[in-house]
Order: sequence, then structure tokens, then C-alpha cells
Amino acid sequence: MSTGLSPWNHQNRTKNANFRQFFLSFACFLLLLILLFGSIQFIPFRGQKIGLSATVIDRFSIDHIQEFTVPINATATKTQRNCTYYTCFDVYKCSHTHTGKIGVYLYPLLEYVDHEGTPITRKITQEFYELIQAILSSKYYTPDPSQACLFIPLFDLLNQNRIRPQDVGRALSTLPFWNEGRNHLLLNILPGSMPEYAQYLEVDSGYAMVTSGGFSSWTYRPEFDISIPVYSPLASKLNSGIDPHSKKSWLVISSQPNIPEEFRNQLTDIASEQPHFLLLDRCSVDPLNVHLRCRDDEVYTYPNILQNTTFCLVIRGARLGQPVLMEALAAGCIPVIIADSYILPYSEVVDWKRISIQIYEENLPKLMDILRAVSISRLEEMRRNAQFIYQSYFSSMKQIGLTTLRIINDRVFPHQRLTYAQWNDPPEPRPIRNTFILPMGPPRSQGFTAVVLTYDRLESLFIVLERLSKTPSLTKMVVVWNNQQKDPPPVSSWPRLPKPLQIVRTKHNQLSNRFYPYPEIETDAILAMDDDIVMLTSDEVEFGFEVWRQFPDRIVGFPSRTHIWDSGTHRWKYESEWMNNISMVLTGAAFYHRYYNYVYSTAMPGDIKKWVDDHMNCEDIAMNFLVANMTGKAPIKVAPRKKFKCPECVSNELSVEPSHMTERSECINRFADIYGTLPLQSVEFRADPVLYKDNLPDAFKRYKDIGSL
Repeated sequence: MSTGLSPWNHQNRTKNANFRQFFLSFACFLLLLILLFGSIQFIPFRGQKIGLSATVIDRFSIDHIQEFTVPINATATKTQRNCTYYTCFDVYKCSHTHTGKIGVYLYPLLEYVDHEGTPITRKITQEFYELIQAILSSKYYTPDPSQACLFIPLFDLLNQNRIRPQDVGRALSTLPFWNEGRNHLLLNILPGSMPEYAQYLEVDSGYAMVTSGGFSSWTYRPEFDISIPVYSPLASKLNSGIDPHSKKSWLVISSQPNIPEEFRNQLTDIASEQPHFLLLDRCSVDPLNVHLRCRDDEVYTYPNILQNTTFCLVIRGARLGQPVLMEALAAGCIPVIIADSYILPYSEVVDWKRISIQIYEENLPKLMDILRAVSISRLEEMRRNAQFIYQSYFSSMKQIGLTTLRIINDRVFPHQRLTYAQWNDPPEPRPIRNTFILPMGPPRSQGFTAVVLTYDRLESLFIVLERLSKTPSLTKMVVVWNNQQKDPPPVSSWPRLPKPLQIVRTKHNQLSNRFYPYPEIETDAILAMDDDIVMLTSDEVEFGFEVWRQFPDRIVGFPSRTHIWDSGTHRWKYESEWMNNISMVLTGAAFYHRYYNYVYSTAMPGDIKKWVDDHMNCEDIAMNFLVANMTGKAPIKVAPRKKFKCPECVSNELSVEPSHMTERSECINRFADIYGTLPLQSVEFRADPVLYKDNLPDAFKRYKDIGSL
């Protein structure tokens, strides 16, 4: 018997030893990995590593912010006070994008401390949190710094009283993409500290842009810095459902506390003489309660009291920017701004003359006279504009953040910038209409039917018919004989015409007879004509028909008019002078679809049709109202001619009488009341034939005989 190990047992022992060695080595490797990654987790961000991670900000990350110690030898970059967009912003960093929008990168959120471990800023505020969230969710944000051309450090600088300015300047210089501040944006609202309250952020910012709510004309760098509003949380709590047209108890209210003494004395004098001026201050019994304001023993809820006045004073205080400006706008109160050098929020794009009254400080004693001179119509327009501006740009930190980025984006990509009207004009309210589609059944005849309304002007009538009959697309002429006291002349007296002519006799002399859906009309297109429009050529009529074929739902014609607002009478006015814009084309010479005859005769709103027939006026205005209300579109004027009647006919015309013009203005106001809105649409547009004014042979022109003005 052998005493040694068998080959089989020896082989098994060798395999077991190898397995133990493998698992021991693998365990050691895992332990090294755990120790390595664990140590990396607690290494603070240094150098370029700050900018390599995507920014994630939530409630958890705010409460668990990593510290970054600002090196003792970090050197701040002095603020460049002469910066402009062209000298301090590198626009070429934005050239990599072809989307027409800037890329905005947010640095990681860190708690910056000095060498002793003391934070150089306090915990971020709710306003800063909302501002950053708006940027993160905007179309401009990019997590990749290589794709960004605007960098925003996450230092909460909104209130300078909550930071150590010198240390913040040094901390900024440690940012990996700082580059002396170029293409960086620092977010501030309240600049300066006690007791001077400087009108700029007292942080060494190098070449960086700065937002602030307290810029003066001495500290603001035009089209580089951005003046933003002093946000007020009180404003967001106001009920926006208050009727702005309700009667107000006060003409003007001053509600600011801590007004400089020189202004307070003047306001006290005004309040003692003017019963419609309410001068408020903090309540002595509870001076820290921001929701109360007092006048002696009278206590008012703030800012709700601002909804009960027409004007709200916004006066320069220790800081130029005051939160009462936003509180006034939110309350539907017109701000009266008395701060000579104040750069108003977003004044680069917002026209403050349209939403506020600005008074020089030296004119404060004239306050009441200035405000009483503001017309009611201007007040209504300012309220409407102010509501739009506030809701669009100032109503929340989100809107403030997005507006700021939009302004910078417009600077970088000027070809895509918003226009003045887009920034400042509220959208026009439109009545809700059903989609209008013209009936598309086939007409019994092609071309158009000329419907000529006449009474007894035979000479001009025959001229009109002869000229119309030469128009190639004319199918038929229908004369509406509106004279019940006199028969039309015998057939032998009428001119011999190459196109069919039918005469329709009416039972009553009414202007609405021209819009009756006569069975004699077999075409979709109708040319309504007066019997004295003798200057139109057949080329002009034919061209007018061709334009109507492209726009069959509109009135297309020749004599045009418009309406204007009379600020003296606060009413609409009919304007017959030659103007570039038009809102009506008169049916003395105009094409329209025959469907409108049915609507005019059977479904005209209110008593408009009866009023027109009783007063023998405004049937053309009524038809323009009807079509504009159904389509929401403006009429189209054709060709340049503005004179249509023979000179000898004009002196006998009813339409030149002053009373006639006054009555037509009354028509516009009356019809607007019946419709509940003014449907007329103004437009600066005219359709002219191609080449009609070019000095070319007639062979090149389809319409040769186009009349001049």
C-alpha cells in the first residue's frame, strides 16, 4: 500500500488553491475600487471639474450643497465700467449654433467658503431658486459648456446685503470658464449696502454683464447691462379679477414707507389740500406688518388698497428701484414715477410712456394738475397696455428670467429679434366667430353681374352702362330702378349694348334694394355700381374682377374709406380724406359674393337694415360691417384711382354735405354698438396690375388703361 497522495487528490488540492487565490485577488480588487470611488466622492470640485457636470437643482440638492474653498491667493477681476456689447461680449462664441438662440450654461451649485470655512453668501432665496428653475427649463439652457455662449454662476446675488462682495469677486475668478467675466451674467436685483446704497452691484465682475433693479443713468451700461424689476411677492398675491373700469375712491395714492424727507414734506402739503390724494405710511402700532398701511388712525390692507385708485406714486428712495412699481402694475394702477435718473426695467424694449406717467422730481408740486389732464381714453389704453406688459414680463421670477434671456438673445441674433409692436402691443381682442366658408355650388353663369342702382340720372346711367358693357368678363347688367314716381324710359331710349340688360323695378325707394338677392343675378360675382361712377375704365373693372376671383370672400373695389378714433368725443369717426390705410370699400363700385345679398336681406343684426332704409344712408358701411364680421378680414382696394365721378356731378351730391358725413360717423358707432364690437379691419394695402406704371410698350401690358389718382 502506498502512503503518498494519489494523482487525483493532488490535482484537486491544486485547483482549490488556485480558486482561493483568484477569489482573494478579486475581493482585493473590489475593495480598492470602493476605496478609490469613495475618496473621489469627497474631493471638492477643483479647476475644470466644476464645469463638467450637468446642473441639477432641487430641494434635496439645496440642503446638501458641496463646499468649495476659495483659495487665499484668488484675485478678483476689476469691473470694467466702460463695457459695451461690442467690446466686452464675445459674440463669436455663439457662432457654433444654427438654431437662432443662445446656449446658456449654469455652473454647478456649490457653497463657496473662505479659508476659515465661513460662507461668503447666504443660503439661496426662493426668488433665486425660481429664477434658476426658469432658466433650466427654458429653450436656451444647455448642460454642455462647449455649446454655451452665456454662463451664469449660481451665486445668489439678488440682494447685496446677503453677500460679502469682495469675497464673491475672488470666488468668481476661480470659475473654470470665467475668462475675466466675458460672456457671463450676474443676477442681482437690490444693489448697494447701507448707508450709501450704491446704484450698482459692488462686486468685482470684470467684463461680465449684470442685471439690477436699481441702475441709474450714471451706472447703467446701455445695451450691455439689463435693468430688471424689483420683484414683489405681495404683487403676485393680488386678485387680478378686479374690474379696472370700476369707480375708484382715490385719484392717487402714495403708499411707500421711508420716503426721503424732502419728498415727504411736499406730499404732506398736497394731501392736506387735495381730498382725492391718499398719503399712507407704515402703521405705528405694527410697523413690521407689510400687509398694512395707515393714515393717522385709518388702517388699510396693502397692497389691495392700490386697486381702489387710478394712479400710484413710485418715488425715489434709498434705492432707485422700488417694489411698489410692480405692486401698482399688478393692482391695475397707473404708476406715476418720480425718479429722475432711474433706468426703468427692460427699458431697452418696453415703452414705459405707454404704461406710466413720468414726472421730474422738481415738478412734484404740480402732481395733481398733471394727473387731472390725462384723458379717459389714454387711461384706458394705459391700463390695457400695463396689464399686458406686467403679465408678460414682470409677473413672476420665471417671466423675469425668460425676458432677460430673450433680450440677450435678440442682441446676439438681431435678425430674429422681436419688433417694437411685439414687445409692447397687447393682442387685439377678437370676437369668437365660426369658421366662414362661402357656398361653393356652381353658378348658373360665369363672369360677373353688374347691379346698378339708379333713380333718375339717365345721362350718367347710360354712360356707366356703355363703359361696363365693354368689360370682357361681364355677363349681364341689372338696373335696379328705385324711382316709384317715374317709369323707366322706353326701350328705344336706351343705348344699344353688346351685353344683356335687365331692368328691375322696386316697390319702395330704399337703399337696401341694391343688396336684394334678385333671381336675375346668375353669377357668384356681383359688381355693385352707382349710376354716377363714370370714370372707371373697362380695364380697371376687369382687373378688379380678377382680384376678386383670388379673394371671393372679401369686398374688392375702388373707392375706399377708413374709420378713426376721435379722442375729443371718445367716438369713432368716418374719414373720407385720402389716407394710406383703409377699412371700408364703398359699394358704389365694388365686387362681392352674391351670398352676402342673402345675409344682408335676411340676417342683418339688430335694426341696421331698417335704420339704413329710414335714413337713406350707410348701406355701404352696413355691408362692410357684415363682411368684416363674418370673415374677420379687411377689404381690398384696387388700382390707384381715387376720383370716380365727373366734376359737374359732385356739386349736387348728398355725400358732400357736412350733415351727411356726421351721420355716417354716427352709423359706425351705432353699428358697433349693435355688433358689440367694431369688426372693421384696417389695412395698408392696394392691388395694382403688374407693369402698369412701367415705361413699356402696351403690348407687354395686360391692363393698359388704368387711371391715375
